[in-house]
Amino acid sequence: MSNSTTMLDVFKSTGSLLDGHFRLTSGRHSNTYFQCAKVLQHPEHLSGICSLIAEHFSGMGIETVISPAIGGIVVGTEVGRQLGVKTIFAERKDGNMTIRRGFTLEPGEKVLVIEDVITTGGSVAEVIDLIKNAGATLVGVGSVVDRSNGKVRLAEEQYSVLMMEVVSFAPEECPLCRDGVPIDAPGSRLNKQN
Repeated sequence: MSNSTTMLDVFKSTGSLLDGHFRLTSGRHSNTYFQCAKVLQHPEHLSGICSLIAEHFSGMGIETVISPAIGGIVVGTEVGRQLGVKTIFAERKDGNMTIRRGFTLEPGEKVLVIEDVITTGGSVAEVIDLIKNAGATLVGVGSVVDRSNGKVRLAEEQYSVLMMEVVSFAPEECPLCRDGVPIDAPGSRLNKQN
């Protein structure tokens, strides 16, 4: 990625930074949405973004990269490829985050969690629990976007390519809902809340 191009410019130029009224995967509402899939569909952006994450965590003895499905899979796979390590993902089954498809984590295995966007960190926290329950070792958490601007701390070693504070609201406190603005839920998990 060019030094003259900021991450925010990349998101804007690819139509990946949306304005409106959105229900986030966390269930919260916001007037801003990061559609990482739209920026990551471009190989040059995928490679450049993931190289920043991989460089940050290189030399830490990482053996496996794991991502929560579905948003983190593309990023996690490319970060793992650049680090030269195994990449797996966790997914929801009956509402619970699980490791399936023959993927495993071994006791003591050094694991890096990679996500596309962190708002509340709920999915990443569930993946961290899976790591701990397997007896594996959490090395850190990396993401493309941290909507909390660093307020959500999930690991001692945490890195995001783009950090900015983006306002979000509990559904019952959302001014966009009060104003009757139609809502969109472009995330990967369906939310039943308003």
